[in-house]
Amino acid sequence: MTQMYLKGEKIVVRAIEDKDLYPLWQEVYKEENPEWKKWDAPYFPFVRQEFAVFQEGLRSKLMKDPYSKFLIEKDGKIIGIVTYYWEHEPSRWLEIGITIYNPAYWNGGYGTEALRMYIDFLFHHMTIGRIGLTTWSGNSRMMKVAEKLGMQLEGRMRKCRYYNGEYYDSIRMGMIREEWEEMKIAKR
Repeated sequence: MTQMYLKGEKIVVRAIEDKDLYPLWQEVYKEENPEWKKWDAPYFPFVRQEFAVFQEGLRSKLMKDPYSKFLIEKDGKIIGIVTYYWEHEPSRWLEIGITIYNPAYWNGGYGTEALRMYIDFLFHHMTIGRIGLTTWSGNSRMMKVAEKLGMQLEGRMRKCRYYNGEYYDSIRMGMIREEWEEMKIAKR
């Protein structure tokens, strides 16, 4: 079995285990209107789930694809997740995402480190030629993280996200395997 424990300088990114399900559920749903949701596709409604529904859904997803969601931990505490989904699996079009739940861990480089390790893991363990990331123009932090990781702007769908009385653009960023490998060699 492939190691699903990645240790960085600041954080650990690892596979989700049964013991993590309740603490993760609490982190996601502890607030009625969480701050993280204002940045993570806020134009989609935040729908609270009962623990049993959350647990069953996540277990099912991880049994089908154990790489699809990993926890981000700081000093043994769950602070977020990295995830991927197939935009179109037959053509191997994969998109990644990240959520850091507690604002105390924003702007500390944790998300950048988590995505860097996760991207490297996915390119190493999956037969994919590209990794994409989709965000919205209201989330400048996410766009900066993607740029730091070497992703390029690949598409901008103008004014297609309506939130709090304003229109925002949908932003598509991505990188191909060769760019990632060249960047890794350049940093050695």
